Formats: sequence, C-alpha cells, structure tokens
Amino acid sequence: MGSRGRPKGGRDWDFEPEPEPEPEPEPAPPPRVAGGRVEGGRAERRRTARKVRRRRRTRRAGEVPLLVVVALCIALLLKTFLVQAFFIPSGSMEQTIRIGDRVLVDKLTPWFGSEVERGDIVVFKDPGGWLKGEAARPPKDPIVVKQIKQALTFIGLLPSADEQDLIKRVIGVGGDTVKCCDSRGRVTVNGSPLDEPYVNPGNTPSDIPFEVQVPEGRLFVMGDHRANSSDSRFHLDEGFQGTIPMSGVVGEAVVIAWPQGHWTRLEQPATFRMVPDQARREGRGRRRRRRGAPFA
Repeated sequence: MGSRGRPKGGRDWDFEPEPEPEPEPEPAPPPRVAGGRVEGGRAERRRTARKVRRRRRTRRAGEVPLLVVVALCIALLLKTFLVQAFFIPSGSMEQTIRIGDRVLVDKLTPWFGSEVERGDIVVFKDPGGWLKGEAARPPKDPIVVKQIKQALTFIGLLPSADEQDLIKRVIGVGGDTVKCCDSRGRVTVNGSPLDEPYVNPGNTPSDIPFEVQVPEGRLFVMGDHRANSSDSRFHLDEGFQGTIPMSGVVGEAVVIAWPQGHWTRLEQPATFRMVPDQARREGRGRRRRRRGAPFA
C-alpha cells in the first residue's frame, strides 16, 4: 500500500506558496497646529506665495528711485557734454529756423579739437548787449511752472528758453576778410562772393556796408533774416568790430528737432566750400608778384 496522503504514482504535488499581502501605507500625520493656524496646508502655501510677491514688489519699489537718479545723471551728462536742446524765441534766423523751433546743439565735437567753420550755425553766449536788439522774449511763466521748467531744463529734458544765448550763422573765421557789398550787392569772404539762398526772402544780403578783418580766435556772424538780426554788423563800432570770441560758442546747431513737420538737418551751404583761406589767397598773390618782377 502507498503511503497515506500520497497520490497514486508515488509523486508529490508541487504547491506554490501564497503571496504575502502588501503592507498598507501608514496614514499621513495630521497637520500641526501652531497658534491656531494649520501648518503645511493649502492656506499656508497661499500665505507664503503672498509674502514672496510682497517682497518682490518692495524690491522693485526700492529700485525705482535708483533708476530715476541714474536716468537724471545720464540726461545731465548728455546736456553738459554732448547735446543740448535750445528754444528759438526770435526770428533772426528765419526762414531757416523759425520762432518756436527747438534745435539740438552739438557740444561734443569741440572737445575733440574740431573748429567752427564758415557757414555753420552756432549758439553762443551774449558778448554784451546783443540781446537788446533781438525780438522780445516769451512771457514769464507762473512761479510754480517756472520752477518745474527750470528743473527740467537744468537736466536737459526741456530746451532752454531764457538763457542769455544767441544763434547766428558764421560768415567769417579768424584771418578772413568779410566785405559788403560787391558790384552785384553780394557779401564776399576773402574776395569770393557768397550765393546765399538761405537769406530770408525779400531781404538784401546787407543794407549796412562794411569791411572787417576777422581777428584770430574770433568769428563774424550774421542772421539769415538780415532785416531782423542784431548781429556783427550792428556792433562794428565796438571792440573787435562786432566779432565774437570762439570761447563763447556753446556749440553747433545740427538739427531742428521740433516741430516734427519742420525737422531739418542743418548743414554747411555749398557756397562756403568755394571760399579760399586768406593765407592761401595771400600766398597766391605773392607768387604772382614774384613772377611779374622780371617784367618790372
């Protein structure tokens, strides 16, 4: 007889052990309570996010004054050394520059040794009493408005309207002989007549006859509105025959920036490129005399 409990055939059945059940996850610990508030919950996360946003806003608010100061410093540097805007209160440069125009003046170029040339339009300090002959200046602003404008003008954000400056065109530089007029009523520089299409329509080149030898380091200037410009011609009886010092030049006017419809780049007229330097002219004269000596 077979053994008890064994199946017939003498082989044991293979039995696979039942898998052990997986342990159940431990329940999450209950939220901690501190001071009546639940820590680690959704409300706490919202509070943390609000704190972060507040810190960011505070940091940005603290940066604004610094940015304003930096911007003002940059504007002041630009006005002092690079470019400055000027308000035109009179019509002495019409039709080129009109009353109420704003022009940008290049103050940087002289720092690199560039000299003023014939035909340039320059802004310069009043040499003394010239402004009395110009048109009346704009009416005064109320006190508060005036102070705000002065502050903005000081840092270069508004053009100057009440500085003691004038704007004219350079006709002759140091060493030049400027004369009016030739047989055709034209202004001449070193004997070369000027073709002046920029002169205000209806004006003659000059109703005042003159002949000036411009001293070195000085400029002979005239307005484009010859009938309405208190320029070098009106100060011939003063020292240096109405010429102005180079040291008084603020800068060269390069662009009419406002109003937008009158935007214009101010360039040297072609007629001034034909004017010979006085030194070259005298040199040619000396050479002509030497060539003529054998025939004397």
